[in-house]
This record gives sequence, structure tokens and C-alpha cells, in this order.
Amino acid sequence: MELTYFGHSCFLLETNGKKILIDPFISPNELASEIDVNDIRCDYLLLSHGHEDHVADVDAVLKNNKDCKVVSNFEIIGWIQGKGHENVHPMNHGGKFEFDFGSVKYVNAVHSSVLPDGTYGGNPGGFVFESEGKTIYYAGDTALTMDMQLIGTYSKPDLAILPIGDNFTMGVDDAIICSDFIKCDNVIGMHYDTFPPVKIDHEEAKTKFNKAGKNLELMEIGSKKAY
Repeated sequence: MELTYFGHSCFLLETNGKKILIDPFISPNELASEIDVNDIRCDYLLLSHGHEDHVADVDAVLKNNKDCKVVSNFEIIGWIQGKGHENVHPMNHGGKFEFDFGSVKYVNAVHSSVLPDGTYGGNPGGFVFESEGKTIYYAGDTALTMDMQLIGTYSKPDLAILPIGDNFTMGVDDAIICSDFIKCDNVIGMHYDTFPPVKIDHEEAKTKFNKAGKNLELMEIGSKKAY
């Protein structure tokens, strides 16, 4: 299993011979200027919610990956179908489905959601992946919520990808509490530094996690990590 970071909240998960791209926001992101979205190949595209900083490169991804299956909530899938792309799989909160790479559960996120053209984006969510005997929680954009305790009850992720930039989502302190709720000590940060309101002090964030007995990794854009 391998994870590649493309900046902001965009990751590529490679597992069981499949490539799963999550929340593509690359071409508008100055911090990811060395990444060419047209070079990315994926078998699945997962969208946590409809905000532009999570769907900006959907058209480019689908143009270059015509057989890609899009997975998201019911409303966003309708928006995708409106673009003429019919290889889709709609989900909703609490639902779990077995794909050919492993399972995905669509879980709650406390945020807002509207698509760039003003279309209603449904309720935002996160994803719990189970593949190759491991569990990964991708939180999406979310506040700290007591629902996260349910993930700690039924999943206990090996790895959690959590927003830490504050202002629009959880900040570092709430992300540490979240890691307690989900019973996961290994965290990769996302949704930070891209815009002025979400810039963080990297060393301070890592120190806070370390003092809590946890590990926070802030991946370099374009870097890969094997699990």
C-alpha cells in the first residue's frame, strides 16, 4: 500500500493493484505547481464534498481517466453524471461497500458543501478504507465531532488523514482529540498552508502531537510513503 500527497487534501492511494485519487485540487494550488494533474492516472476518484478546493480538477482527471469510477455522495454523483460521466457509485452516511481493492465506508463530517457552479453538494463526509489488512481514515473537511468515537469503536484505524489547518476545519489541538476518539496514534496532516487562514507552524504542530504520545507527519507535496 502506497500513499502519494499532491497538496492540500489530495492524495493518491495505491492498494491491491488499484489507484484511488481523493479530492483533486492541484492546478489552482500554487504550492503544488510542480505537479501536472494531466499525468495522474487513477482507477477511482473519491470526493468527500463539493467545495472547489476538493473538486477543482475533476474535469481534468475524468478527461484523462475515462474508465475511472467516481465515488461520492448521491448529490455529487448526480453532478458528475451531468458532465456525461456514467461510471459512478453513489454512497451516503453510514454506508459501506466492497470494491475490488477493498471496502469504503462513508462517514460523517461536520462542514458545508456546495459545488463550484452553485449546485447543492449534499452533506460532506469522510472515508474509512479497509484494504490489505489495514484501515485508513480520511476525515475530509470536518470539525471535531463526537461521531468520531464510533470510528474508534468499530475501526481503530492504523492511519488517519486529518485536517489540521484550523479556521475552516479542525486545528491541531482538536485533531489530537480526534486521534484519541478514533484510537489512532499515526496521523498525516492535510488542509493546511494552502491559504493564509490555514497556515500553521509545522514544528509546533509536531511537538504538540509528540507530547500527546502521537506521531504527526506533514508530507512533502509529491512525496510517497509505503505502509
